[in-house]
Amino acid sequence: MKSFAIATLIPLPLLLFGALWGGGWILAALLYLTAIAYLLDALVRRITPNAPDGAEFPAADTLSVVLALAHFAALPLGAWCVAGGTGLGAAERIAAFFSFGLFFGQISHPNAHELIHRAHRGLFRLGKWVYISLLFGHHTTAHRLVHHVWVATPEDPNSARLGESFYHFAPRAWIGSFRKGLEAENRRARDKPRLQHPYIAYVGGGLAIALAMGLTLGADGLLAYLALVLHAQTQLLVADYVQHYGLSRARGEDGRYEPVTPRHSWDAPHWFSSYLMLNAPRHSDHHAHPARPYPALRLSPEGSSPTLPLSLPAMATLAFLPQRWRRKMDHRARRWAPG
Repeated sequence: MKSFAIATLIPLPLLLFGALWGGGWILAALLYLTAIAYLLDALVRRITPNAPDGAEFPAADTLSVVLALAHFAALPLGAWCVAGGTGLGAAERIAAFFSFGLFFGQISHPNAHELIHRAHRGLFRLGKWVYISLLFGHHTTAHRLVHHVWVATPEDPNSARLGESFYHFAPRAWIGSFRKGLEAENRRARDKPRLQHPYIAYVGGGLAIALAMGLTLGADGLLAYLALVLHAQTQLLVADYVQHYGLSRARGEDGRYEPVTPRHSWDAPHWFSSYLMLNAPRHSDHHAHPARPYPALRLSPEGSSPTLPLSLPAMATLAFLPQRWRRKMDHRARRWAPG
């Protein structure tokens, strides 16, 4: 747990001091979340061991709560800073935009993802509101009720097809997950009072937060907030794109898909980005055990699940270059084709 805490909490003072004073602080935040993370993964060849069977991690939820609360403080601070409210120069504001956006996409998102899988109602709601603050509240439903059920099939909008570019995938996944999540909640809400429908909070809460940003930070602050949200949402979508690209489940003669196995998610064993992203790169085990807390997620035995050639953040960057992405990934995905 100490390693998770160190990796995820270091950016917070860098972002705070960087937002207020810019200079080396904001550069350090940007380098930590990009070059330093990449180099530590690439140069330090180690794989963190799986947790022992039955191990418990009571501090895991505490760290998640701290990160979620920090997110709610960092979001308006980032918007204020990027909008010019703290007096930074143009280059510093650009660095702040990418630094805060990377924090929201690489730390806030994996943390919220963990929280929406927790059985404790308070933790679940905290994760839900992190997503709402990123104007992505529907992910709370779509991830659990659509993606986990239909992953690696055409019915899942968040599973990328072989040969599909990220630029085609992203709008399809955003719109498809919103719509299919809404359909899933409509089915669940038939016997519930209408006001309990979660999409009221997803849409209404998002509009309320955007309005609050505009009223407190002005038009420039609202635009900065929306830009940061778009940056974070792009990272959420590219993570889904990378982690299931080109993988599919076989369909039997009875029309049913085979059960989800480690073959249907791309794993990444790289140590530092695993700590930074709360073990999100151990994705196949998450699909096998959605309620398993992040420190207990396990890597599958070598050769039993698809493995990314580079760390998850590095592959997410490569996904923006479709030709290079396909040269790197298509032949690897074909090896895991059913049958």
